[in-house]
Amino acid sequence: MTVLIAGGGIAGLSLGLTLHQIGVPFQIFEATRELKPMGVGINLQPNAVRELFDLGLEAELDAIGVRTRSLGFFSKHGKTIWEEPRGMGAGYAWPQFSVHRGALQMLLYRTLLARAGAQAVQTGARAVGWSESASGAVLHLGDGRQVEGAVVIAADGIHSALRAAEYPEEGAPIWDGRILWRATTRGPLFRGEGAMVMIGHDNLRFVSYPISAPDDDGLAVLNWIAEKRFDPNQDFQREDWNRAVDVDQFIGDFEAWRFDWIDVPALIRGAEVVYEYPMVDRDPLPRWTFGCRTLMGDAAHPTYPIGSNGASQAILDARVIGAQMLAHGISPAALLAYEAEMRPAATRIGLANRSGKGPDAVLQQVEDLCGGAFDHIDTVIPQAELAAHAAKYKAISGFSIEELNARPATIAPGLSLA
Repeated sequence: MTVLIAGGGIAGLSLGLTLHQIGVPFQIFEATRELKPMGVGINLQPNAVRELFDLGLEAELDAIGVRTRSLGFFSKHGKTIWEEPRGMGAGYAWPQFSVHRGALQMLLYRTLLARAGAQAVQTGARAVGWSESASGAVLHLGDGRQVEGAVVIAADGIHSALRAAEYPEEGAPIWDGRILWRATTRGPLFRGEGAMVMIGHDNLRFVSYPISAPDDDGLAVLNWIAEKRFDPNQDFQREDWNRAVDVDQFIGDFEAWRFDWIDVPALIRGAEVVYEYPMVDRDPLPRWTFGCRTLMGDAAHPTYPIGSNGASQAILDARVIGAQMLAHGISPAALLAYEAEMRPAATRIGLANRSGKGPDAVLQQVEDLCGGAFDHIDTVIPQAELAAHAAKYKAISGFSIEELNARPATIAPGLSLA
């Protein structure tokens, strides 16, 4: 009755921890030979943080990340469009976290090995295909092995081989024309502790937030993302966490973005290494589940990194899979129930992010109305309209304050299939 999981990223490891918690046997197969802390900063929304706390990781998250306390949108002239509290300051029962993606992955990995044993994760085991069997499903690995289990869960990311096996005509991820340059820089905090800022508009944007507490000199590790839109019809190389670039390729567009509260070019120049990759996603799928096999995380619903939903959705997928196995056993019925609960929401989020209806849509709206120059934002967009937009995206993403605080735990303490 073993659950086979293809992929040892945030999705697969969160699922492994969930299955261990409820007493379900599992095995993770990870393509890389050694897991390393790759990537830069990400945000975890309160709905996902709740699930990690329910896995007993509150102290560990505080040790590796920062509780995000505010989110602000600013025009290309540094003018304040909208600021709001986040996490517990906004009224949630759980915080929002800003954290290094690699640090989170390694935390999940270390915790899983400590709880379930080193045999829980096989590295150097790339998933290349899957199939049904008389008693369950089979995971096909790159070394020729075929491993049989009760079900197979594809958590192998945006380039999922298992997704491609079901949708062979889909092709490469879809690039929208935007390039992201991502890095971390040690620097002074801006706009208070735990502040996340978005500056600019659709064609040129800068995002930053701290992912560490300040040191004795008042310097914290600041994650940042510089973004520019190009012609989407031109070719661009495959996205990759490991492709370093020279900041001179793009810093010229941000040289004038020096304001009394943040110096964008100084942050860019202060990075030791900068990574470049295109903004990509995939079209929503009509189906994730195929008998005893299903997709999760970026293999199921890769989305633009807008609204801090990618890692959060992967964690929620894991918890719902666990909950449905408690309700339906380790069965196709559990996988179908998981899909029925998660796929509509993931589709709404992906389409909202793609269509420019994400929380950052106010940036372009202000750019269109006044070129980002104003004395008082109320003369451009009323505060009530800005508040309504922020609330609408929270509802789309499933983390409205009232709804989340009132929702019962995904997996009640003590429940187990063992």
